[in-house]
Order: sequence, then C-alpha cells, then structure tokens
Amino acid sequence: MISEQEILNASILIVDDQEANVLLLDHILKGAGYACIASTMDPREVCELHRKNHYDLILLDLLMPGMDGFQVMEGLKEIEPDGYLPVLVITAQPDHKLRALQAGAKDFISKPFDLVEVQTRIHNMLEVRLLYKKLENSNKVLERTVLERTAQLRESEARFRRLTELSSDWYWEQDENGHFTKIFGPVLEMLGIRVDDALYKTREEQGAGWNEAEREMLEANLASRQPFLDFVYSRTNPDGSLRYLMVSGEPMFDPSGRFIGYRGIGKDVTETMRHKHEPAS
Repeated sequence: MISEQEILNASILIVDDQEANVLLLDHILKGAGYACIASTMDPREVCELHRKNHYDLILLDLLMPGMDGFQVMEGLKEIEPDGYLPVLVITAQPDHKLRALQAGAKDFISKPFDLVEVQTRIHNMLEVRLLYKKLENSNKVLERTVLERTAQLRESEARFRRLTELSSDWYWEQDENGHFTKIFGPVLEMLGIRVDDALYKTREEQGAGWNEAEREMLEANLASRQPFLDFVYSRTNPDGSLRYLMVSGEPMFDPSGRFIGYRGIGKDVTETMRHKHEPAS
C-alpha cells in the first residue's frame, strides 16, 4: 500500500501558459500538503524537465501557444519506455477530454477549477502512479533475485559435478524419455559407444552387449523414479571379456514437481569384480 505521506511527497510539475492558473494550482496543492511542486509556463521545457526529474505527476494544460499539450505528450512518450504517461490534462473543452485520454493522458481536470475535483483527481492519480512504480520496482527486484538464484544454482551444479568427478569415473544425465543429454568422463571410451549414440539414443537402443537380466533391473530402478545406489551391472566387450560398471542415480524434478529425468555417477569396477570372482588359491 501507499501511505498518505508518500503521496504528499510525490513530485509534481504544473504546465500552463497562464500564470494565474499556475499560481492557483500551486496554492491548491500546497494547501493540501503537497511538498514537491515545480512549474513552467513554457511547454517546450516539459520533456527535458521530466527527463531530469521523472515527475510522479504532470498537470498539463492542453491549449498553449507554440506547442500544445498533445504535442507535449508525444514527446513524453519517448521518455517513458513503458508507455505510462503520468499526465493529468487541464482543459475547458469537453471534446478534448476523450482525445487526451486516447493520446495517453490518465485523467483530466476541467476548467474552471473545482477545488474538490482537483484535489480528488490528483490524489487518486498519484496513488495509482506510486503503486505502479512500486510494482515495477518489485518486478525488477524479483528478476534480479531470479538471476542471482540461477547463477547460484549453476555454481552449485558445477561444484556437484566437480565432486562427482573426484569420486567416480563419469557423470551422466538423461531426460524423461531416457535419452542421455549429458555425459562427462571416459565412459564412451570404456564402452566403445559413439558420442552421437550416447547423447541421442536411449539405453534400449544402445543395448548390444548388456546383460539382459541386469539391464531390466536397472530399467525397473529408473522407471520407479527412485534414487538408487551402487548398482552393479555388466557388459560384454567385443573381445568376449566382461566389463563391470557401478552406477548411482537420482531423479530430477522441475520447480512444479514434474519429473524431468535422472542424473548420476558411474564407475568402472571391473578389476574389483574380477578379484571377487577369482577362486581362492
């Protein structure tokens, strides 16, 4: 919410070629407690003044010599990239009100001035304008926070991968369809799998050489979308020898809780398994 003090401290620019109108509006505003009031009788100064001061409200007379209020609003549009013109027009011509609103003005004050109308419209427009600015600032803070959190997440993932590289032979990720999307480490060379096969084919499509019973057990683990630890399975090499691999993995979910795949680590445990299966001498 916007406090009354925030509204009274808002910056206001009065633009009218008639000094009497400027003095009257200044008197009305100061009498209502507004503290930051500026004015000009030259409409050609408005855009530069707004560029420097970013007024919360511009009270703009429409009928002025040399440059009317409609031309001033066209110039202000170039300064307000979001298209929000904080302009309240002043006019004695009823047919100008709709045209002014279509040109970007947010409200209008009729001449001759009615004290209650002037104070009410100014107060209401400032409240809306300050709420708009607060929302805009909140969105910028939120966007900055998201960028910071994303950077932190990427750094966390990088640390995770560095740690897994120290404790395993390779790191892998796959999508919800079982396609490998990331592989780090020498697993391709170990298994004789091409890079294209590893990244774009599923485990089933790569399946030559796997132990079917073990592969089905691994598939069941993955299909259950549960984490698994130190699962050992084997693959027959082209020369007929067995290679034993140990993998651990965990499911990944997006912020909404939707399953998006698996990630995990793997290690070649061939030597360990061979020693385990060797008969005791």
